[in-house]
Amino acid sequence: MAGPEPQGVPGTLHVVATPIGNLGDLSTRAQAVLRGVSAICAEDTRRSGQLLAYFGINTPLVALHEHNEDALAQRIVQRLLAGESLALVSDAGTPLVSDPGYRLVRAARAAGVKTSPVPGACAAIAALSVAGLASDRFTFEGFLPAKAAARRERLQRLSGEPRTLVIYESSHRIVETLEDMGVAFGADRPAVLARELTKLFETVLDGTLADLLAAVTADDNQRKGEFVLVVEGAGDDAEAQLAEGRRVYALLNAHLPPSSSAKLAAEITGAPRKALYGMKDGE
Repeated sequence: MAGPEPQGVPGTLHVVATPIGNLGDLSTRAQAVLRGVSAICAEDTRRSGQLLAYFGINTPLVALHEHNEDALAQRIVQRLLAGESLALVSDAGTPLVSDPGYRLVRAARAAGVKTSPVPGACAAIAALSVAGLASDRFTFEGFLPAKAAARRERLQRLSGEPRTLVIYESSHRIVETLEDMGVAFGADRPAVLARELTKLFETVLDGTLADLLAAVTADDNQRKGEFVLVVEGAGDDAEAQLAEGRRVYALLNAHLPPSSSAKLAAEITGAPRKALYGMKDGE
C-alpha cells in the first residue's frame, strides 16, 4: 500500500547557477538561496563543498549525478512535497546545460513542485557574448561524441546548419575536433575558441578554423583547460547548399564511385556537381 500523502505546502526546487571560474560571479541572491534551503543537490559534493566553504555556507549536500539521478529523483521530490525547499547545482555554471539534473526537474514539475531558476554564469552564453559572431540565432550542441567516427558524422550533419554553433570540448580532444571541423565545415569557416573563461588564463582566439588549429597546435598552453567553440553558421543559400552537398557526398562516397556520388549529391541538394566531384577524403 502507498504511504500517506504529504501534507502542507510543497517547497521549491531552486536551480542555481554557480561560477565557471571566477568566484565573484556567484550572485548575492544565489548565496542567500544556498544558505536558506534545507539541502543542496550537487553533481560533485567535494567541488561544491569547496565553493560553499569559501562563502561560509554550511548547508548539507546531497550527491546527485548521472549515475544516481534516476534512483534519487523521487526521494528528493518527496522531500519537496513534504515542505522542504532544496537547491540544485552543477560543478560549474548553469545546471542542466550539459550537466545532470533534468530528470529531477522533470519529476519535480510533474509532482506539482515549483521550480525556480537562480540565473548566473553559463560558459556557452559567455563565449557567445564575446565571439563577435551572429547571436540572434544559434544552436547549442554541448559536447560532441568522444569517438572519432561518431564525432565526424555529427559534424557532417551540422555542416549545413545556418545558425551559429556553440560546442563544448575538452583539452584531450580539442586538436582532433578542430581538424574534424575543418574537414566538415571547410577550413576557412570563421570561428572563435574561448578557453578558461573567467579564469586567470582566459583566452579568446578568433579567425578561421585553420587559424585556430594552427594556434592550438603551436602552443601547448592553448591545449589546456576547458573550451567553448563558437562557429559561424553555414549561411544561407549557396554556402549552405554547398555544405549540405559536401555532407551528402561524403555519405554516398562510402558506397559509390566519386562520379556517381557527386551526381547524386548534386541532384539531392542542388549543390554544384563540379564543386563536389573529385573531392578527396578529408576535403
